[in-house]
Amino acid sequence: MRRTVGTAALLIAAVLSLVLPSMALGSGGEGGGGLVNLDKSLIIQMINFLLLLFLLWKLLYRPLVAKLEERTLAIKKSLEEAQLARAEAQRQREEHAAKIQQANAEAQAIRATALKEAAEEQRRLVEAARAEAGKLVEGARAELANDLRRARQELRQEVVDISIAVAEKLVRKSLNDSDHRKIVQEAIASLERSS
Repeated sequence: MRRTVGTAALLIAAVLSLVLPSMALGSGGEGGGGLVNLDKSLIIQMINFLLLLFLLWKLLYRPLVAKLEERTLAIKKSLEEAQLARAEAQRQREEHAAKIQQANAEAQAIRATALKEAAEEQRRLVEAARAEAGKLVEGARAELANDLRRARQELRQEVVDISIAVAEKLVRKSLNDSDHRKIVQEAIASLERSS
């Protein structure tokens, strides 16, 4: 707007510089030797020019300046929106990167937990297998001891049966009393040695 006012003032000064010297020349009484004759048509042209300048100012220059200012504001607003959008995109990018980093950390934690649980499960299974093997060994030992006890009892029973059979045979032969005692003592001694 200042530029337009300056341009209009410059234009008026140029017109006046042309008119004023001719006015000075025209007032000297010489008849028409100047550039511009100062008569009524010049004043009407000046008024027309100023009126035209005023109309151009009102009808063209102000709307043009308003449109330019509106466009400048729109461009500034677009730039601000672009900066805001860029800042929002940067914030979202950082937020996304933080989420990815957090997801990676959670995945590492889950993996570490899974490995720890797997190691614990393996240790527990090994201990359970060892305990089961120990139970099986103890069961086998107990069964072996029971079998040994049964075998000894069966052996004793057989020895008793044999002793009775031998005693019957000896009794049948009518042994004397001392022979009979000797045989019984030998049978008892053999029984004691076998148990």
